[in-house]
Amino acid sequence: MRDGDGGLETLLLRRSSRLGFGAGAWVFPGGRVDAGDWAGGVAMDEMGAARRAAVREAREETGLVVDDGALVPFSHWTPPPGRGHRFATWFFLGAVSGSAGAVVVDGGEIVDHVWVRPRQALDRHGAGEVELLPPTWITLAMLAEHDDVVAAVSAAAGREPERFATRFTKVEGGMVALYHGDAGYADVDPDRPGGRHRLWMVGPVWRYERSG
Repeated sequence: MRDGDGGLETLLLRRSSRLGFGAGAWVFPGGRVDAGDWAGGVAMDEMGAARRAAVREAREETGLVVDDGALVPFSHWTPPPGRGHRFATWFFLGAVSGSAGAVVVDGGEIVDHVWVRPRQALDRHGAGEVELLPPTWITLAMLAEHDDVVAAVSAAAGREPERFATRFTKVEGGMVALYHGDAGYADVDPDRPGGRHRLWMVGPVWRYERSG
């Protein structure tokens, strides 16, 4: 993230349309945890390995130098079972300044980049201009609540990283992603009365609902 003239901005990268997963989608910098990311080769410090992977992938995909000690754990995502590719993924918040360098993408796996206000990215998605994956969409919606980087980092540092284990179900006109705390989460019943924690992916304009 960085503070632009209009407030908090986040970096989004566009994945190549030739890729098998998330083809053409706009995503945050990131990638897999490699063997070298585990300290001493011991698979115990998951958070440390994820931090090192985040720093390495940010450098490889964008050329930006990010301080792993300044990364704030934001959320953890687990996709539903039964899919060909499933990635348990940590999301971190990281601030960059002018000293981090310019963004440079390789034109291979990543074909474009943009610094954008979170709300603007969501509006562009609703207008059909960009494709976003559900974790990216919800993260942008959460970041849109903050005016600047300091506020976003302070809020994340003051709570435990939220864990999302997605469960999808079909509804008329589209899909709903259910998360912990939703009344229909246990039996994947979107009509069950009670609290709501879900992403409505119905029509072009998605809606994140959380109550109770």
